[in-house]
Amino acid sequence: MKRGMGLKVIIVDDESLAILKMETLLREQTEVDIELAGSYMNPLEALAAARREVLHLAFLDIEMPEITGFELANQLLNIQPHIEIVFTTAFQEYALKAFEINALDYLLKPVSPDRLVITLQRIAKAAGELTDRGNEANAIQLNCFRNIHYVDADGTTKSFACRTLKAPEIFAYLLFHHDTIVTKQSLIDLLWPEYDIDKATAQLHTAIYQIRKVLKEAEFELEIKYKDGGYSLLLGDVKLDVEDWESRVKKARPVTADTMGQHLSILSLYKGDYLADHRYTWAEYEQERLRLIWLTHVKQLAEYCLSSEMYTEAMSLYQEIVYRLPYVEDGYLGLMKVYSISNHQLEVRKVYRILCTKLRDEFDVAPSRELTNWYLEWKQSI
Repeated sequence: MKRGMGLKVIIVDDESLAILKMETLLREQTEVDIELAGSYMNPLEALAAARREVLHLAFLDIEMPEITGFELANQLLNIQPHIEIVFTTAFQEYALKAFEINALDYLLKPVSPDRLVITLQRIAKAAGELTDRGNEANAIQLNCFRNIHYVDADGTTKSFACRTLKAPEIFAYLLFHHDTIVTKQSLIDLLWPEYDIDKATAQLHTAIYQIRKVLKEAEFELEIKYKDGGYSLLLGDVKLDVEDWESRVKKARPVTADTMGQHLSILSLYKGDYLADHRYTWAEYEQERLRLIWLTHVKQLAEYCLSSEMYTEAMSLYQEIVYRLPYVEDGYLGLMKVYSISNHQLEVRKVYRILCTKLRDEFDVAPSRELTNWYLEWKQSI
């Protein structure tokens, strides 16, 4: 049964027949509730509409005379950063360019009804507007912050227990590459590089067997398939915490008094670094990538609190940055600014000394010129 999602949609195409076709397809589909906010042959009218009201989705033709769909997409995203873009065109070669602009999807003309429904379901799911059935399917969550564990439909946190030492790492690696094929040779090179091929293959088969057995005993609906010389972990409807968190961060509206609660809720979902407890070398890049997304997000929150004279909240957020990233200057500079505004001169000096000591002891370097200049200017001002 569908729910009243009311996704606001616009269509932009320089051909009236193409617009009529898309309007018909949207009206006839029954999976997702759509509110057609407007259809435009003139891209400037579409931009004006985006300035008037919040839109969720834009179907854009790519080949238009006044402005290309790619250019229009960039302008729409400048007005509404969280609008989803779907390009429609008769030319397959535009696909790569479409996804470089972070398009939600790419539809080849003539657009088929089934293909359109898949696209609409993706936008509904991304917006958290799933059908009741979809919500039930997504009740189970698999978590990778700090370590691998899962939360069942009853909200109980559970862990996986594998007998072989390598099985948990194979599971984590397949999960990182979920829904794509990882070759047997890649897994062998990762975990048994010193073994001969026969012994390594036997170890791999044993580990895969153990993973499948543990998943079955846990009644966890994840499937590991063997195909084309490799293994693929199919996530299905199971929700992954790191992907859910990253999606929420990217789709969140700018920090304001009205959205502050939403941002704090998103921040609370970051339970620790990606697979940090497992110390897998191959996961370090992903740890750093997600850590930087977290840093960007928490800085936005802290800077809003600081500019809004919410000094206690700002201090708490900057302290969190220092705690999680003790060798990154952002948290220290933020704390010094808060203490400066609050007229706590000794605390400003203390934070600066702590940073200098950490950087000297760990990297034998001094703080950056930007931070040092701020500190020197502050000293001259007191």
